[in-house]
Amino acid sequence: MKNPFETLHSEIEEVKGLVQQLVNKPKEDYSSKLYSINEAAALLKVNRQTIRNHIDKGNIQANTIGRRILIPHKELFDALNQVKSIKYKR
Repeated sequence: MKNPFETLHSEIEEVKGLVQQLVNKPKEDYSSKLYSINEAAALLKVNRQTIRNHIDKGNIQANTIGRRILIPHKELFDALNQVKSIKYKR
């Protein structure tokens, strides 16, 4: 008869190995990532028009390439932090 603690021990060791792999996984660099208006709206869970309005007001700096509007990662999240801080200052 096999010891049940041996199977538990082996499963726990396997889980530990998987957790170590996740912890040691290199972080993705988002500094050069560009988002379209649709991607930014989906990421922030707002309507496309909300993103467009913030771009038009100058709250979010966007780059236009042809007819495409692309928002750098840093600009999107910096603008998000600024909007949150304005919201709480009222």
